[in-house]
Amino acid sequence: MRPVRLIACGSVDDGKSTLIGRLLHDTGAVPADQLAALGPAPDLSRLLDGLAAEREQGVTIDVAHRPFDLDGRRFILADAPGHEQYTRNMATAASTADVAVVLVDARKTLQPQTRRHLRLLALMGVRRVLLAVNKMDLVDHASSPFHRIESEFRAFASSLAMIDLTAIPLSALTGAGVTRRDPVLSWHDGPLLSEWLAATPLPAVTDSPFRLPVQTVIRHGEHRSFAGRIAAGAVRPGDPVRVLPSGAEAAVATVTGAGPSVSLTLDRLVEVSRGDWLVSPDAPPAVADQFEAHLVWMSDQPLLPGRTHDLKIGTATVPARVMEIRHRVDPDTGEALAARTLALNDIGVVTLSLDVPVPFEPYNDNRDLGGFVLIDRMTSATAGAGMIRFALRRATNIRPQPLSVSRQDRAVLKGQHPLVLWFTGLSGVGKSTIADRVEQRLFAAGLHSTLLDGDNVRGGLNRDLGFTDADRVENIRRVAEVARLMTDAGLIVLVAFISPFRAEREMARGLMAPGEFLEIHIDAPLAVVESRDVKGLYARARAGRLANFTGIDSPYEPPTAPDLRIDTTACSCEQAADLIMDLIRSRQGR
Repeated sequence: MRPVRLIACGSVDDGKSTLIGRLLHDTGAVPADQLAALGPAPDLSRLLDGLAAEREQGVTIDVAHRPFDLDGRRFILADAPGHEQYTRNMATAASTADVAVVLVDARKTLQPQTRRHLRLLALMGVRRVLLAVNKMDLVDHASSPFHRIESEFRAFASSLAMIDLTAIPLSALTGAGVTRRDPVLSWHDGPLLSEWLAATPLPAVTDSPFRLPVQTVIRHGEHRSFAGRIAAGAVRPGDPVRVLPSGAEAAVATVTGAGPSVSLTLDRLVEVSRGDWLVSPDAPPAVADQFEAHLVWMSDQPLLPGRTHDLKIGTATVPARVMEIRHRVDPDTGEALAARTLALNDIGVVTLSLDVPVPFEPYNDNRDLGGFVLIDRMTSATAGAGMIRFALRRATNIRPQPLSVSRQDRAVLKGQHPLVLWFTGLSGVGKSTIADRVEQRLFAAGLHSTLLDGDNVRGGLNRDLGFTDADRVENIRRVAEVARLMTDAGLIVLVAFISPFRAEREMARGLMAPGEFLEIHIDAPLAVVESRDVKGLYARARAGRLANFTGIDSPYEPPTAPDLRIDTTACSCEQAADLIMDLIRSRQGR
Protein backbone atom coordinates (compact mmCIF):
# COMPACT_ATOMS: atom_id res chain seq x y z
CA MET A 1 0.00 0.00 0.00
CA ARG A 2 1.54 3.30 -0.98
CA PRO A 3 1.82 5.97 1.75
CA VAL A 4 -0.48 8.95 1.93
CA ARG A 5 1.42 12.16 1.28
CA LEU A 6 0.31 14.91 3.66
CA ILE A 7 1.32 18.56 3.61
CA ALA A 8 0.92 20.89 6.58
CA CYS A 9 0.92 24.58 5.77
CA GLY A 10 -0.30 27.95 6.97
CA SER A 11 0.85 31.43 7.77
CA VAL A 12 3.71 32.17 10.12
CA ASP A 13 3.07 31.67 13.84
CA ASP A 14 -0.21 29.80 13.38
CA GLY A 15 1.32 26.87 15.27
CA LYS A 16 2.19 24.49 12.46
CA SER A 17 5.42 23.14 13.91
CA THR A 18 3.76 22.48 17.26
CA LEU A 19 0.88 20.66 15.58
CA ILE A 20 3.23 18.47 13.60
CA GLY A 21 5.27 17.76 16.70
CA ARG A 22 2.08 16.88 18.56
CA LEU A 23 0.94 14.54 15.80
CA LEU A 24 4.29 12.78 15.61
CA HIS A 25 4.53 12.55 19.39
CA ASP A 26 1.04 11.18 19.91
CA THR A 27 1.38 8.61 17.11
CA GLY A 28 4.69 7.33 18.53
CA ALA A 29 6.78 8.55 15.57
CA VAL A 30 9.39 10.34 17.71
CA PRO A 31 12.42 8.18 18.56
CA ALA A 32 13.00 7.83 22.29
CA ASP A 33 16.48 9.35 22.15
CA GLN A 34 15.22 12.42 20.29
CA LEU A 35 12.41 12.85 22.79
CA ALA A 36 14.79 12.43 25.69
CA ALA A 37 17.07 15.10 24.22
CA LEU A 38 14.23 17.60 24.38
CA GLY A 39 13.90 17.20 28.13
CA PRO A 40 11.03 16.43 30.52
CA ALA A 41 8.76 19.14 29.09
CA PRO A 42 9.54 18.87 25.38
CA ASP A 43 8.93 21.76 23.01
CA LEU A 44 7.16 19.81 20.27
CA SER A 45 7.67 22.62 17.77
CA ARG A 46 11.40 21.74 17.64
CA LEU A 47 11.00 18.20 16.34
CA LEU A 48 11.24 19.02 12.62
CA ASP A 49 13.33 22.21 12.61
CA GLY A 50 16.50 20.43 11.55
CA LEU A 51 18.30 23.41 10.14
CA ALA A 52 20.36 25.49 12.51
CA ALA A 53 19.19 28.60 10.69
CA GLU A 54 15.62 27.64 11.41
CA ARG A 55 16.35 27.29 15.10
CA GLU A 56 18.12 30.64 15.13
CA GLN A 57 15.30 32.43 13.36
CA GLY A 58 12.46 30.44 14.88
CA VAL A 59 10.96 29.75 11.44
CA THR A 60 10.72 26.82 9.05
CA ILE A 61 12.73 27.51 5.86
CA ASP A 62 13.02 24.22 3.99
CA VAL A 63 10.42 21.49 3.55
CA ALA A 64 11.00 18.72 6.06
CA HIS A 65 9.51 15.26 5.54
CA ARG A 66 8.75 12.76 8.26
CA PRO A 67 6.97 9.39 8.01
CA PHE A 68 4.55 8.19 10.66
CA ASP A 69 2.01 5.38 10.98
CA LEU A 70 -1.64 5.71 11.92
CA ASP A 71 -4.19 2.88 12.05
CA GLY A 72 -1.92 0.63 10.01
CA ARG A 73 -1.34 3.18 7.27
CA ARG A 74 1.85 5.06 6.53
CA PHE A 75 1.87 8.82 6.03
CA ILE A 76 4.66 11.01 4.64
CA LEU A 77 4.28 14.41 6.24
CA ALA A 78 5.73 17.53 4.56
CA ASP A 79 6.26 20.53 6.84
CA ALA A 80 6.03 23.51 4.44
CA PRO A 81 7.45 26.92 5.39
CA GLY A 82 4.97 29.68 6.15
CA HIS A 83 6.92 32.76 5.10
CA GLU A 84 5.97 34.31 1.74
CA GLN A 85 9.58 34.24 0.49
CA TYR A 86 9.54 30.43 0.75
CA THR A 87 6.27 29.92 -1.10
CA ARG A 88 8.14 28.03 -3.82
CA ASN A 89 9.12 25.39 -1.24
CA MET A 90 5.49 25.04 -0.23
CA ALA A 91 4.41 24.71 -3.87
CA THR A 92 6.98 21.98 -4.45
CA ALA A 93 5.70 20.00 -1.47
CA ALA A 94 2.07 20.52 -2.53
CA SER A 95 2.77 19.09 -5.99
CA THR A 96 3.06 15.58 -4.55
CA ALA A 97 0.52 15.85 -1.70
CA ASP A 98 -2.67 13.79 -1.51
CA VAL A 99 -4.19 15.75 1.38
CA ALA A 100 -3.45 18.99 3.21
CA VAL A 101 -3.84 20.42 6.69
CA VAL A 102 -4.10 24.23 6.66
CA LEU A 103 -3.66 25.95 10.01
CA VAL A 104 -5.22 29.19 11.16
CA ASP A 105 -4.70 30.79 14.57
CA ALA A 106 -8.07 30.93 16.34
CA ARG A 107 -7.36 34.54 17.36
CA LYS A 108 -6.98 35.70 13.76
CA THR A 109 -8.67 35.54 10.35
CA LEU A 110 -7.44 33.98 7.10
CA GLN A 111 -4.09 35.62 6.38
CA PRO A 112 -2.91 36.54 2.84
CA GLN A 113 -0.37 33.71 3.00
CA THR A 114 -3.12 31.28 4.03
CA ARG A 115 -5.12 32.28 0.96
CA ARG A 116 -2.02 31.93 -1.20
CA HIS A 117 -1.46 28.42 0.17
CA LEU A 118 -5.07 27.44 -0.47
CA ARG A 119 -4.83 28.71 -4.05
CA LEU A 120 -1.61 26.76 -4.59
CA LEU A 121 -3.15 23.63 -3.12
CA ALA A 122 -6.05 23.97 -5.56
CA LEU A 123 -3.67 24.51 -8.50
CA MET A 124 -1.60 21.51 -7.46
CA GLY A 125 -4.66 19.29 -7.45
CA VAL A 126 -5.05 18.76 -3.70
CA ARG A 127 -8.79 18.30 -3.24
CA ARG A 128 -9.03 16.92 0.33
CA VAL A 129 -8.21 19.71 2.77
CA LEU A 130 -8.55 20.05 6.53
CA LEU A 131 -8.85 23.46 8.16
CA ALA A 132 -7.22 23.18 11.58
CA VAL A 133 -8.29 26.11 13.74
CA ASN A 134 -5.43 26.04 16.22
CA LYS A 135 -4.76 27.64 19.61
CA MET A 136 -8.33 27.15 20.77
CA ASP A 137 -6.95 27.24 24.33
CA LEU A 138 -6.11 30.92 23.76
CA VAL A 139 -9.77 31.79 23.02
CA ASP A 140 -11.11 29.83 25.99
CA HIS A 141 -12.22 27.03 23.62
CA ALA A 142 -15.14 29.19 22.52
CA SER A 143 -17.03 28.04 19.43
CA SER A 144 -17.58 31.49 17.87
CA PRO A 145 -13.98 32.09 16.69
CA PHE A 146 -13.97 28.62 15.13
CA HIS A 147 -17.24 29.14 13.27
CA ARG A 148 -16.15 32.60 12.08
CA ILE A 149 -12.92 31.24 10.57
CA GLU A 150 -14.66 28.15 9.16
CA SER A 151 -17.23 30.38 7.42
CA GLU A 152 -14.49 32.56 5.93
CA PHE A 153 -12.50 29.48 4.89
CA ARG A 154 -15.43 27.83 3.11
CA ALA A 155 -16.38 31.06 1.33
CA PHE A 156 -12.85 31.48 0.00
CA ALA A 157 -12.43 27.81 -0.94
CA SER A 158 -15.77 27.68 -2.77
CA SER A 159 -14.19 29.15 -5.89
CA LEU A 160 -11.19 26.77 -5.84
CA ALA A 161 -12.85 23.47 -6.74
CA MET A 162 -11.87 21.89 -3.43
CA ILE A 163 -14.41 19.14 -3.13
CA ASP A 164 -13.57 17.70 0.30
CA LEU A 165 -13.35 20.31 3.06
CA THR A 166 -13.40 19.66 6.81
CA ALA A 167 -12.86 22.06 9.71
CA ILE A 168 -11.66 20.99 13.15
CA PRO A 169 -10.99 23.06 16.30
CA LEU A 170 -7.89 21.96 18.19
CA SER A 171 -5.00 22.93 20.39
CA ALA A 172 -1.66 21.61 19.25
CA LEU A 173 -0.19 22.63 22.58
CA THR A 174 -2.56 20.54 24.73
CA GLY A 175 -3.45 17.88 22.16
CA ALA A 176 -7.19 18.59 22.31
CA GLY A 177 -8.79 17.75 18.96
CA VAL A 178 -5.58 16.26 17.53
CA THR A 179 -5.55 12.64 18.72
CA ARG A 180 -7.85 12.86 21.73
CA ARG A 181 -11.23 14.32 22.51
CA ASP A 182 -11.43 16.93 25.24
CA PRO A 183 -14.55 18.05 27.09
CA VAL A 184 -13.57 21.68 26.49
CA LEU A 185 -14.37 21.13 22.79
CA SER A 186 -17.49 19.06 23.36
CA TRP A 187 -19.51 21.45 21.17
CA HIS A 188 -17.65 20.08 18.12
CA ASP A 189 -19.16 16.81 16.93
CA GLY A 190 -16.85 16.29 13.95
CA PRO A 191 -13.77 14.06 13.71
CA LEU A 192 -10.42 14.46 15.39
CA LEU A 193 -7.48 15.31 13.18
CA SER A 194 -6.21 11.73 13.54
CA GLU A 195 -9.62 10.31 12.59
CA TRP A 196 -9.81 12.54 9.52
CA LEU A 197 -6.37 11.36 8.42
CA ALA A 198 -7.22 7.71 8.96
CA ALA A 199 -10.30 8.09 6.75
CA THR A 200 -8.33 9.44 3.78
CA PRO A 201 -9.03 7.28 0.70
CA LEU A 202 -6.23 6.29 -1.62
CA PRO A 203 -6.47 7.29 -5.29
CA ALA A 204 -7.79 4.43 -7.41
CA VAL A 205 -5.00 4.58 -9.99
CA THR A 206 -5.71 1.15 -11.41
CA ASP A 207 -9.05 2.36 -12.84
CA SER A 208 -7.24 4.83 -15.11
CA PRO A 209 -5.76 4.03 -18.53
CA PHE A 210 -2.21 2.72 -18.39
CA ARG A 211 0.56 5.37 -18.34
CA LEU A 212 4.27 4.62 -17.90
CA PRO A 213 7.01 7.27 -18.37
CA VAL A 214 10.16 5.49 -19.50
CA GLN A 215 12.92 6.30 -17.02
CA THR A 216 15.58 3.91 -18.27
CA VAL A 217 16.20 1.69 -21.29
CA ILE A 218 18.05 -1.43 -20.19
CA ARG A 219 19.91 -3.38 -22.85
CA HIS A 220 20.46 -7.13 -22.62
CA GLY A 221 22.35 -7.95 -25.80
CA GLU A 222 19.76 -7.89 -28.57
CA HIS A 223 16.92 -7.42 -26.10
CA ARG A 224 15.80 -4.30 -24.32
CA SER A 225 13.55 -3.61 -21.35
CA PHE A 226 11.96 -0.34 -20.33
CA ALA A 227 11.87 0.69 -16.68
CA GLY A 228 9.80 3.35 -14.97
CA ARG A 229 7.17 4.08 -12.37
CA ILE A 230 3.57 3.55 -13.43
CA ALA A 231 1.77 6.91 -13.31
CA ALA A 232 -1.72 5.48 -13.87
CA GLY A 233 -3.49 2.21 -14.59
CA ALA A 234 -2.03 -1.28 -14.59
CA VAL A 235 -0.23 -3.53 -17.05
CA ARG A 236 -0.04 -7.28 -17.67
CA PRO A 237 1.75 -9.49 -20.19
CA GLY A 238 -0.20 -9.48 -23.45
CA ASP A 239 -1.54 -5.93 -23.03
CA PRO A 240 -1.15 -3.75 -26.14
CA VAL A 241 0.82 -0.52 -25.63
CA ARG A 242 1.54 2.52 -27.75
CA VAL A 243 4.83 4.44 -27.63
CA LEU A 244 4.43 8.21 -27.46
CA PRO A 245 5.22 10.52 -29.09
CA SER A 246 6.26 8.21 -31.98
CA GLY A 247 2.94 6.29 -32.07
CA ALA A 248 4.56 2.85 -32.59
CA GLU A 249 2.61 -0.05 -31.11
CA ALA A 250 3.53 -3.42 -29.61
CA ALA A 251 2.35 -5.87 -26.95
CA VAL A 252 3.84 -6.36 -23.49
CA ALA A 253 5.87 -9.57 -23.33
CA THR A 254 6.98 -9.56 -19.67
CA VAL A 255 6.44 -7.44 -16.57
CA THR A 256 8.85 -7.50 -13.63
CA GLY A 257 9.05 -5.39 -10.51
CA ALA A 258 7.19 -4.62 -7.32
CA GLY A 259 4.40 -2.11 -6.96
CA PRO A 260 4.33 0.77 -9.40
CA SER A 261 8.04 0.49 -10.27
CA VAL A 262 8.24 -2.00 -13.14
CA SER A 263 10.35 -3.10 -16.07
CA LEU A 264 8.68 -4.21 -19.31
CA THR A 265 9.77 -6.03 -22.40
CA LEU A 266 7.84 -5.85 -25.65
CA ASP A 267 7.03 -8.55 -28.20
CA ARG A 268 8.71 -6.72 -31.08
CA LEU A 269 11.48 -4.27 -31.75
CA VAL A 270 10.21 -0.70 -31.64
CA GLU A 271 12.12 2.47 -30.90
CA VAL A 272 11.71 3.54 -27.26
CA SER A 273 13.87 6.12 -25.49
CA ARG A 274 14.05 7.70 -22.05
CA GLY A 275 11.35 10.37 -21.90
CA ASP A 276 8.89 8.39 -24.05
CA TRP A 277 5.60 7.13 -22.62
CA LEU A 278 4.12 3.65 -22.90
CA VAL A 279 0.34 4.06 -22.80
CA SER A 280 -2.87 2.21 -23.41
CA PRO A 281 -3.69 2.47 -27.14
CA ASP A 282 -7.41 2.46 -26.31
CA ALA A 283 -7.22 5.78 -24.44
CA PRO A 284 -3.93 7.50 -25.30
CA PRO A 285 -3.08 11.00 -24.12
CA ALA A 286 -2.86 13.77 -26.70
CA VAL A 287 0.45 15.02 -28.10
CA ALA A 288 1.09 18.75 -28.58
CA ASP A 289 3.81 21.40 -28.44
CA GLN A 290 1.86 24.50 -27.38
CA PHE A 291 -0.12 24.87 -24.19
CA GLU A 292 -1.89 27.21 -21.86
CA ALA A 293 -0.77 26.56 -18.30
CA HIS A 294 -0.73 27.89 -14.77
CA LEU A 295 2.80 28.77 -13.72
CA VAL A 296 4.25 29.38 -10.26
CA TRP A 297 7.45 31.38 -10.72
CA MET A 298 10.23 30.20 -8.38
CA SER A 299 13.26 32.16 -9.53
CA ASP A 300 14.74 35.29 -7.99
CA GLN A 301 15.12 36.55 -11.56
CA PRO A 302 11.88 37.72 -13.20
CA LEU A 303 10.30 35.66 -15.95
CA LEU A 304 11.21 37.04 -19.38
CA PRO A 305 8.80 35.79 -22.07
CA GLY A 306 10.64 34.39 -25.06
CA ARG A 307 13.65 33.15 -23.08
CA THR A 308 14.42 29.48 -23.65
CA HIS A 309 14.21 27.13 -20.67
CA ASP A 310 14.35 23.37 -20.38
CA LEU A 311 10.91 21.95 -19.65
CA LYS A 312 10.78 18.68 -17.75
CA ILE A 313 7.56 16.72 -18.00
CA GLY A 314 7.50 13.12 -16.86
CA THR A 315 10.97 11.83 -17.69
CA ALA A 316 11.34 13.96 -20.83
CA THR A 317 13.24 17.26 -21.01
CA VAL A 318 12.73 19.55 -24.02
CA PRO A 319 13.54 23.20 -24.83
CA ALA A 320 10.56 25.50 -24.26
CA ARG A 321 9.62 29.15 -24.00
CA VAL A 322 6.93 31.11 -22.23
CA MET A 323 5.56 33.03 -25.20
CA GLU A 324 2.99 35.16 -23.42
CA ILE A 325 1.83 35.98 -19.92
CA ARG A 326 -1.93 36.03 -20.20
CA HIS A 327 -2.28 37.43 -16.70
CA ARG A 328 -1.02 37.26 -13.14
CA VAL A 329 -3.32 35.85 -10.49
CA ASP A 330 -3.99 37.91 -7.37
CA PRO A 331 -3.45 35.32 -4.61
CA ASP A 332 -5.98 37.01 -2.34
CA THR A 333 -8.88 37.49 -4.71
CA GLY A 334 -8.08 35.34 -7.73
CA GLU A 335 -8.46 38.42 -9.90
CA ALA A 336 -6.62 38.37 -13.24
CA LEU A 337 -4.05 41.17 -13.29
CA ALA A 338 -2.24 42.47 -16.36
CA ALA A 339 1.46 41.53 -16.27
CA ARG A 340 4.46 41.56 -18.56
CA THR A 341 6.58 39.46 -16.24
CA LEU A 342 6.28 37.25 -13.15
CA ALA A 343 8.37 37.75 -10.03
CA LEU A 344 9.35 35.24 -7.34
CA ASN A 345 6.26 33.40 -5.98
CA ASP A 346 3.91 34.98 -8.52
CA ILE A 347 1.21 32.78 -10.03
CA GLY A 348 0.27 33.40 -13.65
CA VAL A 349 -1.50 31.97 -16.68
CA VAL A 350 0.93 31.67 -19.60
CA THR A 351 1.23 30.18 -23.05
CA LEU A 352 4.10 27.80 -23.71
CA SER A 353 5.82 26.73 -26.89
CA LEU A 354 7.98 23.57 -26.94
CA ASP A 355 10.56 22.68 -29.56
CA VAL A 356 9.14 19.16 -29.90
CA PRO A 357 5.68 17.70 -29.18
CA VAL A 358 5.18 15.80 -25.93
CA PRO A 359 2.35 13.57 -24.64
CA PHE A 360 0.21 15.39 -22.12
CA GLU A 361 -3.06 15.44 -20.21
CA PRO A 362 -4.57 18.37 -18.31
CA TYR A 363 -3.10 18.58 -14.83
CA ASN A 364 -6.51 18.15 -13.26
CA ASP A 365 -6.72 14.73 -14.94
CA ASN A 366 -3.16 13.52 -14.50
CA ARG A 367 -0.44 15.17 -12.44
CA ASP A 368 2.36 13.24 -14.12
CA LEU A 369 1.29 14.12 -17.66
CA GLY A 370 0.08 17.63 -16.82
CA GLY A 371 2.70 18.90 -14.39
CA PHE A 372 6.07 20.27 -15.44
CA VAL A 373 8.99 22.32 -14.22
CA LEU A 374 10.96 24.97 -16.09
CA ILE A 375 14.73 24.79 -15.61
CA ASP A 376 17.12 27.72 -16.10
CA ARG A 377 19.54 26.60 -18.81
CA MET A 378 22.43 28.68 -17.44
CA THR A 379 22.19 27.69 -13.76
CA SER A 380 20.23 24.38 -13.95
CA ALA A 381 18.02 25.73 -11.14
CA THR A 382 14.27 25.24 -11.13
CA ALA A 383 12.72 28.48 -12.38
CA GLY A 384 9.03 27.58 -12.26
CA ALA A 385 6.46 24.86 -11.74
CA GLY A 386 3.50 24.57 -14.06
CA MET A 387 0.21 22.84 -14.59
CA ILE A 388 -1.06 22.31 -18.14
CA ARG A 389 -4.64 23.48 -18.67
CA PHE A 390 -5.07 22.58 -22.36
CA ALA A 391 -3.29 22.48 -25.71
CA LEU A 392 -3.64 25.50 -27.93
CA ARG A 393 -5.67 24.87 -31.02
CA ARG A 394 -2.98 26.27 -33.30
CA ALA A 395 -0.66 23.50 -32.10
CA THR A 396 -2.73 20.95 -33.98
CA ASN A 397 -3.33 23.15 -37.04
CA ILE A 398 0.32 23.69 -37.91
CA ARG A 399 2.00 21.04 -40.05
CA PRO A 400 5.54 21.71 -41.31
CA GLN A 401 5.58 21.75 -45.12
CA PRO A 402 8.19 19.35 -46.54
CA LEU A 403 10.45 21.16 -49.03
CA SER A 404 11.97 19.54 -52.10
CA VAL A 405 15.11 21.69 -52.17
CA SER A 406 17.17 21.15 -49.01
CA ARG A 407 19.48 23.57 -47.24
CA GLN A 408 22.35 21.34 -48.33
CA ASP A 409 21.24 21.71 -51.98
CA ARG A 410 21.24 25.49 -51.62
CA ALA A 411 24.64 25.51 -49.94
CA VAL A 412 26.14 23.33 -52.67
CA LEU A 413 24.68 25.63 -55.35
CA LYS A 414 26.38 28.60 -53.67
CA GLY A 415 29.62 26.69 -53.13
CA GLN A 416 29.82 27.58 -49.42
CA HIS A 417 28.90 26.40 -45.96
CA PRO A 418 26.09 28.30 -44.19
CA LEU A 419 27.34 30.18 -41.16
CA VAL A 420 26.15 32.65 -38.55
CA LEU A 421 28.64 35.26 -37.30
CA TRP A 422 27.08 36.67 -34.14
CA PHE A 423 28.65 40.04 -33.22
CA THR A 424 27.88 41.00 -29.61
CA GLY A 425 29.08 43.95 -27.56
CA LEU A 426 28.11 47.27 -26.04
CA SER A 427 26.48 50.02 -28.04
CA GLY A 428 29.08 52.02 -29.93
CA VAL A 429 31.82 49.41 -29.65
CA GLY A 430 32.01 48.94 -33.44
CA LYS A 431 29.97 45.80 -34.14
CA SER A 432 28.14 47.08 -37.22
CA THR A 433 31.19 48.84 -38.65
CA ILE A 434 33.30 45.68 -38.43
CA ALA A 435 30.46 43.44 -39.66
CA ASP A 436 29.96 45.74 -42.64
CA ARG A 437 33.67 45.56 -43.49
CA VAL A 438 33.58 41.75 -43.22
CA GLU A 439 30.63 41.59 -45.56
CA GLN A 440 32.51 43.67 -48.12
CA ARG A 441 35.31 41.12 -47.93
CA LEU A 442 32.86 38.24 -48.35
CA PHE A 443 31.25 39.92 -51.34
CA ALA A 444 34.64 40.49 -52.94
CA ALA A 445 35.48 36.82 -52.37
CA GLY A 446 32.30 35.70 -54.13
CA LEU A 447 30.59 34.41 -50.99
CA HIS A 448 26.87 34.97 -50.46
CA SER A 449 25.99 36.78 -47.24
CA THR A 450 23.59 39.14 -45.53
CA LEU A 451 23.92 41.47 -42.56
CA LEU A 452 21.27 41.86 -39.87
CA ASP A 453 21.91 45.07 -37.98
CA GLY A 454 20.15 45.87 -34.70
CA ASP A 455 18.95 49.35 -35.62
CA ASN A 456 17.87 48.27 -39.11
CA VAL A 457 15.82 45.34 -37.83
CA ARG A 458 14.20 47.47 -35.15
CA GLY A 459 13.03 49.80 -37.91
CA GLY A 460 10.95 47.01 -39.45
CA LEU A 461 10.46 43.49 -38.13
CA ASN A 462 10.99 44.52 -34.47
CA ARG A 463 9.49 47.99 -34.65
CA ASP A 464 6.95 47.01 -31.97
CA LEU A 465 9.58 46.17 -29.33
CA GLY A 466 11.01 48.46 -26.70
CA PHE A 467 14.15 48.09 -24.62
CA THR A 468 12.97 46.35 -21.47
CA ASP A 469 14.65 43.05 -20.61
CA ALA A 470 11.58 41.18 -21.89
CA ASP A 471 11.62 43.12 -25.18
CA ARG A 472 15.33 42.49 -25.61
CA VAL A 473 14.74 38.74 -25.19
CA GLU A 474 12.02 38.81 -27.83
CA ASN A 475 14.21 40.98 -30.10
CA ILE A 476 16.95 38.34 -30.10
CA ARG A 477 14.51 35.44 -30.43
CA ARG A 478 13.10 36.91 -33.62
CA VAL A 479 16.43 37.77 -35.19
CA ALA A 480 17.82 34.34 -34.31
CA GLU A 481 14.88 32.72 -36.10
CA VAL A 482 15.49 34.95 -39.14
CA ALA A 483 19.19 34.03 -39.10
CA ARG A 484 18.28 30.34 -38.99
CA LEU A 485 16.01 30.71 -42.02
CA MET A 486 18.80 32.46 -43.89
CA THR A 487 21.24 29.66 -43.14
CA ASP A 488 18.61 27.33 -44.62
CA ALA A 489 19.03 29.44 -47.78
CA GLY A 490 22.77 28.68 -47.69
CA LEU A 491 23.88 32.19 -46.67
CA ILE A 492 26.63 33.43 -44.38
CA VAL A 493 24.68 35.60 -41.93
CA LEU A 494 26.29 38.45 -40.02
CA VAL A 495 24.22 39.45 -36.95
CA ALA A 496 25.29 42.70 -35.27
CA PHE A 497 23.20 43.07 -32.13
CA ILE A 498 24.11 44.10 -28.58
CA SER A 499 22.34 40.87 -27.48
CA PRO A 500 23.11 41.56 -23.82
CA PHE A 501 22.11 38.21 -22.26
CA ARG A 502 24.10 34.98 -22.49
CA ALA A 503 20.91 32.94 -22.35
CA GLU A 504 19.61 34.39 -25.62
CA ARG A 505 22.97 34.01 -27.37
CA GLU A 506 23.01 30.38 -26.29
CA MET A 507 19.44 30.05 -27.53
CA ALA A 508 20.55 31.38 -30.93
CA ARG A 509 23.48 28.95 -31.00
CA GLY A 510 21.08 26.12 -30.24
CA LEU A 511 18.95 26.96 -33.26
CA MET A 512 21.84 26.45 -35.67
CA ALA A 513 23.44 23.26 -36.87
CA PRO A 514 26.59 22.21 -34.97
CA GLY A 515 29.55 24.32 -36.04
CA GLU A 516 27.43 26.92 -37.86
CA PHE A 517 27.37 29.52 -35.07
CA LEU A 518 30.38 31.70 -34.26
CA GLU A 519 30.15 34.14 -31.36
CA ILE A 520 32.38 37.20 -31.86
CA HIS A 521 32.76 39.51 -28.90
CA ILE A 522 33.51 43.07 -30.04
CA ASP A 523 34.96 44.46 -26.83
CA ALA A 524 36.12 47.73 -25.32
CA PRO A 525 35.84 49.29 -21.85
CA LEU A 526 32.62 51.16 -21.11
CA ALA A 527 34.52 54.44 -20.70
CA VAL A 528 35.99 54.04 -24.19
CA VAL A 529 32.67 53.37 -25.93
CA GLU A 530 31.13 56.29 -24.03
CA SER A 531 33.86 58.53 -25.38
CA ARG A 532 32.88 57.41 -28.92
CA ASP A 533 29.24 58.34 -28.24
CA VAL A 534 28.54 59.65 -31.74
CA LYS A 535 24.77 59.15 -31.31
CA GLY A 536 24.69 60.84 -27.91
CA LEU A 537 22.95 57.83 -26.39
CA TYR A 538 25.25 57.35 -23.41
CA ALA A 539 25.00 61.04 -22.55
CA ARG A 540 21.20 60.83 -22.61
CA ALA A 541 21.25 57.66 -20.51
CA ARG A 542 23.62 59.23 -17.96
CA ALA A 543 21.29 62.22 -17.78
CA GLY A 544 18.35 59.96 -17.03
CA ARG A 545 16.62 60.74 -20.31
CA LEU A 546 17.07 57.24 -21.83
CA ALA A 547 15.94 54.28 -19.73
CA ASN A 548 17.09 50.64 -19.97
CA PHE A 549 20.35 51.47 -21.73
CA THR A 550 22.83 48.59 -21.82
CA GLY A 551 25.87 49.24 -19.67
CA ILE A 552 24.23 52.08 -17.74
CA ASP A 553 20.99 50.87 -16.16
CA SER A 554 20.57 47.62 -18.07
CA PRO A 555 23.04 44.71 -17.76
CA TYR A 556 25.44 43.35 -20.36
CA GLU A 557 26.68 39.79 -19.90
CA PRO A 558 29.94 39.37 -21.85
CA PRO A 559 30.65 35.98 -23.44
CA THR A 560 32.61 33.60 -21.24
CA ALA A 561 34.16 31.67 -24.14
CA PRO A 562 33.58 33.44 -27.47
CA ASP A 563 34.90 31.96 -30.69
CA LEU A 564 36.75 35.24 -31.22
CA ARG A 565 37.29 38.37 -29.13
CA ILE A 566 38.16 41.64 -30.82
CA ASP A 567 39.55 44.42 -28.61
CA THR A 568 38.72 47.58 -30.53
CA THR A 569 41.10 49.65 -28.41
CA ALA A 570 44.01 47.65 -29.79
CA CYS A 571 42.76 46.59 -33.21
CA SER A 572 41.69 48.60 -36.27
CA CYS A 573 38.60 47.78 -38.27
CA GLU A 574 40.75 46.30 -41.06
CA GLN A 575 42.71 44.16 -38.61
CA ALA A 576 39.47 42.94 -37.04
CA ALA A 577 38.09 42.04 -40.46
CA ASP A 578 41.30 40.12 -41.20
CA LEU A 579 40.91 38.05 -38.03
CA ILE A 580 37.25 37.30 -38.75
CA MET A 581 37.92 36.39 -42.38
CA ASP A 582 40.59 33.94 -41.18
CA LEU A 583 37.96 32.37 -38.91
CA ILE A 584 35.45 32.16 -41.77
CA ARG A 585 37.99 30.57 -44.13
CA SER A 586 38.79 27.94 -41.52
CA ARG A 587 35.11 27.00 -41.39
CA GLN A 588 34.76 27.13 -45.17
CA GLY A 589 37.78 24.92 -45.71
CA ARG A 590 39.51 27.61 -47.79
